[in-house]
Amino acid sequence: MIDWAPNLYRVGAELKKFGDVLTDDEKREARSQIEPWLSALFQSEHLSLLLGSGFTASISSLTNSPAAGMGKVDKFNCKYEKQLNEYAERSAKACGRGEANIEDQIRAALALIEGLEIIQDPELQNWKDAIKKVLNDFIESLLKTEQGIADSINGGSEEGKLAQSILTSFLMSFASRTATRERLNIFTTNYDRLIEFACDLIGLRVIDRFVGTLTPIFRSSRIDIDMHYNPPGIRGEPRYLEGVVKLTKLHGSLDWHYADKVIRKWPVPFGAPTPFKFFYDIDDPTNKVMIYPNPAKDVETLQYPYAELFRDFSAALCRPNSALVTYGYGFGDDHINRVIADMLTIPSTHLVIISFDTAQGRIPNFISKVGREAQISLLVGKHFGDISNLVNYYLPKPAIDYISIKKSELLSKRFATQQLLEKSLPATFDERESRQ
Repeated sequence: MIDWAPNLYRVGAELKKFGDVLTDDEKREARSQIEPWLSALFQSEHLSLLLGSGFTASISSLTNSPAAGMGKVDKFNCKYEKQLNEYAERSAKACGRGEANIEDQIRAALALIEGLEIIQDPELQNWKDAIKKVLNDFIESLLKTEQGIADSINGGSEEGKLAQSILTSFLMSFASRTATRERLNIFTTNYDRLIEFACDLIGLRVIDRFVGTLTPIFRSSRIDIDMHYNPPGIRGEPRYLEGVVKLTKLHGSLDWHYADKVIRKWPVPFGAPTPFKFFYDIDDPTNKVMIYPNPAKDVETLQYPYAELFRDFSAALCRPNSALVTYGYGFGDDHINRVIADMLTIPSTHLVIISFDTAQGRIPNFISKVGREAQISLLVGKHFGDISNLVNYYLPKPAIDYISIKKSELLSKRFATQQLLEKSLPATFDERESRQ
C-alpha cells in the first residue's frame, strides 16, 4: 500500500515522496528518474493518452480564463426535484464517483422525462423546459472557456504565448512517435475542442470516425485509412507518416449534432460567441447536441455513437505492449475504469497516472482495486500535476529528434575514444622521456 504524500512519483521500483514544495536538488533527482522512464514508455508498441477535465482546466489557468465546471445544477424549479437529486447522488456513489455532478443530474432527468411521458404527467413540459435551459447554459459555459483560451493565445499576450508553448510541447511529447510505431491514440472525456485547437496550432493531422469535408458524417464502419511513405532506397516497407494522431471523444462533443438519423460535425468556430446559433434552430439541444449522456431518445440511437467509441477505446488499450497515460482524469467514470482494469490484466501493459491530487481518493481506490502496482507508474501532486512543471522538467523531448539522437551517439563515441587516448598517451610520453 502506498503512503500518499503531497507530492510523489513512482517509476518502476523507485518510489519517492516529497512535501508541498520541491527543492532544486529534488527536482533534478526526480527528473533523472522520471524523464528516461517516460521516454522508454512513450516508445511502446501501442501508446494511448487519456485526457480529462483537468487538461482543459490547466490550460485555462495559464490563460487566466474561466474553466467550465461539472458542478451540480442548483435548481431545476420543478416537481420531483428532491427525488431526482437523491437518485443522482446514489448513482454517483454506486459508480465510485462520490458526489454527483451535472452529468448524473442530466442522466436522471432524462430518465424521469421518459417516465413522465409514459404516464402523461402534467409536469412533463416543465422538466423538458428545465433540461433545455440546463443544456444551453452548459454549452455556453464550454464556449466561454474556449473563448478565454482563444482570445489569450490569438491576442499574443504573455500568458497566451506561454499557454501555446506549453500546450504544443505537451502534445508533441506524446505525438512524436518513430516511423515504425503505431499512431498515438488520444482519448478524452471533454466536450470542448481544445485538443483539436492544439492540433491545428501544431499542424497535426487528426484521424477520427468522421468522413467528409463540409459537415463530416460519423461512420460506424470505421476504416483505418492512414498515411504512409516509403523511405528512400527501401522497397516493400512503408512507414507511418509523421505528425498524425487518432482522436476519440468518448463522451461526444459540443459540435456533434444528431439530425436526419446521422451524426454530423457542424462547423462551430473554436470559442464561438455565446449564444452561438447554428444554421438550424438549436433552441432545444436535448435531441441534437451529442454530449454524454446520450440525449437521443429513439431506440436506434440509444447506445449510438458511444458504443462504437468505447469499442475503439477497449480495442486500443487491451492488447500486449500497450501503454496508457492519463492526465487530468479523476477516475470517476466506472465504464472507463473497467476498460483500464481489463487492460492491466495483460502483463505487458502499463498505466501512467499524472494527476494534481488523488481525486478525492478515487485514484488510490482504483489502484487498490486492480492490484497491479508493478504495472502502474505515478506522478501525483501539485508539483507533478502542474502542466508547466510537467513539460519543463519531466516529459521527454520529441523522440524522433534525429539530430539529438545522432549528437548523443557522436558524443558517446568521442568519449570512448578519449578514454583510449588517455590510457595510451602517458605511456608514450614516458618512453620519450626515458629516451631523452
